[in-house]
Amino acid sequence: MATKIRLQRGGRKGYAFYSIVIADARAPRDGRFVEKIGTFNPNTNPATVDLKFDRALYWVETGAQPTDTVRNILKSEGVYLMKHLRGGVKKGAFDEATCQQKFDAWKTEKVQKNDAVRDQDAKARKEAATKGLEAEKKVNEAIAKKVAEKKAAEAAAKAEAEAQAAAEAAPAEEAAAPVVEAPQQEAAEAPAEA
Repeated sequence: MATKIRLQRGGRKGYAFYSIVIADARAPRDGRFVEKIGTFNPNTNPATVDLKFDRALYWVETGAQPTDTVRNILKSEGVYLMKHLRGGVKKGAFDEATCQQKFDAWKTEKVQKNDAVRDQDAKARKEAATKGLEAEKKVNEAIAKKVAEKKAAEAAAKAEAEAQAAAEAAPAEEAAAPVVEAPQQEAAEAPAEA
């Protein structure tokens, strides 16, 4: 039986989520499998892999052939590095403790790189949000300035119209005012003479 390590698709449409499985090469993609050794979620940045490391290493050393994508996943998780280091232990190049020390050093470096990618992504999102907010503030200020200018122009036009209406009403009042003012002047003059 030709054994393959491959992905089994799950998740909804447009949002794939994969299981990493050991299956017979003749079995359908989402069909029968021998063992599930992990999951792969490509929707996050960086992609999230949850892997049973010991079982994956066992199957790789047994001779199960991974697909190209699974091979890349296993390399990024260090399965092939550990296989290589174990080969060195078997040949007597170094002991088991040195093997584990080298693997742990590689793993910490990988974790730091992933954390740096996450931090950089979060920082880029924050900067983009800040720039968007500043651009929106500038647009709002420009709109507020235009509205203020329009209101000022309307107020000036209204004041001018009121002044014009008052100027038109003033001659009419002045024409009527001498008639009304004359009796008042006589009355005002009379007590002054007395």
